[in-house]
Amino acid sequence: MSNVESSSSAVQQPPSSTLPLLGDNQVTMQASTSTAVGVPLDTQSGEPPAKKQLLDPNAASSSSGSMSGAGAGSGGSSSSTGTHEKLEYRLGGILCCAVCLDLPKLAMYQCQMGHLMCAACFTHLLADGRLRDQIATCPNCRVEISKSTASRNLAVEKAASELPSECQYCNKEFPYKSLDRHEQHECQERPTKCKYFRIGCQWRGPFHETTEHERNCLHPQKSGYEVMAALEAHDAKIKEEKKMFCTLIDLLSYEKIIFNDLQMKPYRTDEYVHKLFYETARFSAFNQQWVVKARINNSQRDPHQSNERTITYQLILKTKTSTPMSIHFFALKGPFSDMKVSTQIYKHDFTETSTESDYYLLPLPDSSANCSSECNRLLSNKGINFRLLMFLLNK
Repeated sequence: MSNVESSSSAVQQPPSSTLPLLGDNQVTMQASTSTAVGVPLDTQSGEPPAKKQLLDPNAASSSSGSMSGAGAGSGGSSSSTGTHEKLEYRLGGILCCAVCLDLPKLAMYQCQMGHLMCAACFTHLLADGRLRDQIATCPNCRVEISKSTASRNLAVEKAASELPSECQYCNKEFPYKSLDRHEQHECQERPTKCKYFRIGCQWRGPFHETTEHERNCLHPQKSGYEVMAALEAHDAKIKEEKKMFCTLIDLLSYEKIIFNDLQMKPYRTDEYVHKLFYETARFSAFNQQWVVKARINNSQRDPHQSNERTITYQLILKTKTSTPMSIHFFALKGPFSDMKVSTQIYKHDFTETSTESDYYLLPLPDSSANCSSECNRLLSNKGINFRLLMFLLNK
């Protein structure tokens, strides 16, 4: 029995005297190989870790799980916070308008395929189609869009109103539905005029600096002669408004006053380049037949390539008259119209040889951006409804 145990121990661990001796070349080769590979072997299987992961998927999953666990222990909370922040911005990118890439301020429309367009871009596309004499199409899928085929997406409007949006003045984030109120009335960085601007102060700065500026403003200490230029400009504006008001009151005293609720419809000229114009049906006033005609951007060749758009109109006498007629007229919003137009009175003397007035500007909102937006909204309709007031001066 003792002989068997000694022989087995000899097989398992041979004495150093019985190991074969390696030559110099073999020792050098073994050293270079281990140096080049440089991969530690696993103590149990004798395989490199990478090979062991390929052979044993459980080992790979456990090692990756331990790594992710260690990472979560150090920065897991910041990662989850970053995910929530990114989700808000991602929703803003998904719910934005496909044309201007901005969240809707008013209404959000969608085509039959579900692509979103804000109200301003939707009316702009319809207006462009009208100016080009083409069918308006969705910029994404090219399906036809119109006020009858497109629909409002109330869910997107409500979701977009709750998303955070950055204030353009203080760079803080607020819900989109309250952003306008914040920028106009609450933001401490919103641009504000000095209260002495009527006497010539040109300062314009953030709201929180207004009190300090007004305390040190030099304009209240100026003499009357120095502030006269600013006061004269202000008085000129007031005088113009007063003149129009007095003219309107004077016109209301005329014996012959008439108004008509009209609708202008779109037509095309017979020229090589068909230009868009609007025209009403004939209507009666002062025992004569009249027509109102309008054009876009003074019949510009390609008005759809311009972002600034205006409407001008003229009054045309369609019947012959033997006596001159001095007519005052102006357009305003009628009972069947939602047109935003200011009051501007025009005058023309109609005679047998002068049956058409000049083209006069339809006074839409003051700023160019609002004017173009209102013009696009009118062009997107099938017709332009308005009320025309006419006054005849008896001579």
